[in-house]
Amino acid sequence: MTATLVAHDLAGGYGHRILFDGLDLTVAPGDVIGVVGANGAGKSTLLRLLAGAAAPQQGGLTLCPSDAFVGWLPQEHERTPGESVAGYVARRTGCARATADLDAAATALEHDAPPGGPEPADVYAAALERWLASGAADLEERLPVVLADLGLPIGPGEAEQTAMTSLSGGQAARVGLAALLLSRFDLVLLDEPTNDLDLDGLARLEAFVQGLRGGVVLVSHDREFLARCVTEVLELDLAQHSHRLFGGGYEAYLEERSTVRRHARERYEEFAQKKADLVSRARTQREWSSQGVRNAMRKAPDNDRVRRRAQSESSEKQARKVRQMESRIARLEEVEEPRKEWQLQFTIGAAPRSGSVVATLAGAAVHRGAFTLGPLSLQVDAGDRIGITGPNGAGKSTLLQLLLGRIEADEGSASLGANVRIGEIDQARSLLADEAPLADAAGALLPEMTPADVRTLLAKFGLRADHVGRPCAELSPGERTRAALALLQARGVNLLVLDEPTNHLDLPAIEQLEQALESYTGTLLLVTHDRRMLETVRIDRRWQVEDGEVAEL
Repeated sequence: MTATLVAHDLAGGYGHRILFDGLDLTVAPGDVIGVVGANGAGKSTLLRLLAGAAAPQQGGLTLCPSDAFVGWLPQEHERTPGESVAGYVARRTGCARATADLDAAATALEHDAPPGGPEPADVYAAALERWLASGAADLEERLPVVLADLGLPIGPGEAEQTAMTSLSGGQAARVGLAALLLSRFDLVLLDEPTNDLDLDGLARLEAFVQGLRGGVVLVSHDREFLARCVTEVLELDLAQHSHRLFGGGYEAYLEERSTVRRHARERYEEFAQKKADLVSRARTQREWSSQGVRNAMRKAPDNDRVRRRAQSESSEKQARKVRQMESRIARLEEVEEPRKEWQLQFTIGAAPRSGSVVATLAGAAVHRGAFTLGPLSLQVDAGDRIGITGPNGAGKSTLLQLLLGRIEADEGSASLGANVRIGEIDQARSLLADEAPLADAAGALLPEMTPADVRTLLAKFGLRADHVGRPCAELSPGERTRAALALLQARGVNLLVLDEPTNHLDLPAIEQLEQALESYTGTLLLVTHDRRMLETVRIDRRWQVEDGEVAEL
């Protein structure tokens, strides 16, 4: 079934804060609309409204046909304790809900229709049709095939027994991708679907999105994914409190946005210059008029009536010119000055140089159940800039932990060099993930700073009064990532370890991070699947991790 979703005069926000209003959007079959904007601009809020998971502050939605199957996949994978892989996939594909509705309708067949209510047989027929459309009838057979194709170590019949909480972040991302590939939605809403996916997963996701017949609205920070998939871009501009739909894809959006912003600045500057000129001329005319009146009064005893009349007429003439100038100023069409977006200004704090050898592995191996990393013999020297890539589950994060001395080698040895000061953003953002308020957690990691200085630092990263008092666990992934960047700026480091740093960051913040990495002079270990970051950031060594082995490319 094809479906069309129309949003008209939509407004969304939280509490008394409106993030966007007056938004009109049509999502037709074949449309792939990318939603971009700074963190906090309302991208996820918009998807929740389009999914019907939240009520708009004004405006409404029209779905045609009204029973179309709309799938909304939120940003985080929501690994619920006790939920199996099969249960997770059933929930994410909408099959679990369709099955529950069908069971309820079947139970209702045993009773008479309530007065004025629909016939149970009609309700059951509709529920059965939706159950079949969701793909629930053969989900159990399709699931192991897709999991195996994605390389997940979950054999046939194991999906019901394997808990989602037992999987790594990369494996959970692949199960999320499996749910998407198994879904049969008429219209799909995707919030950061590229997070934690490796290059193979990204290619599969791109092929899935490009092959959909129905409409898609997606939020993503992956610039290459946006460039390859979207047909239109909806920009939510937090600074201007505006929104605009750009056609022609992501690259066309970048060009048109630059042109639009330049023209807006030029219109304002032209208006400001014209107004300043008129105000200056009016001021001069007033001065001349005042001078003429003073001269007339000073020479009042002059009995030359012709001269006095000329002076009076001159003063009145100047006064008329002043009134005319003020009228021209009042008639000017006001052009509001474009407000500058808040931008993350980020540098990486430097520490004194470490020893010439930063980390060494000598025949080191780590065993984790059926998985083995190594044995590996590697050396990281001071000043190395190493990009690390590889499939999910290949052992990249384990390799980092071994190099940093966070885990011990089961075989061989691993050692960290002298005077190494580590700065790290791990994949799970676990440094700031407990129940402590953000200000307290950051203060504990920055003992040399006063509480006031800690709050000032966090404010520079867009984390203000309504953030610093909240428990870290309640912050969004993007907010936790910005807090981790703040720690990197405040703490001097000479070994920087970044594991998927672009996850949950908005596009301006990613560009700022890339600029900060360009000026950073210490040792860098960068794990990323962001293809444009790999092209942009200066790397002098490349490690490919696969099947527990490391190859230098």
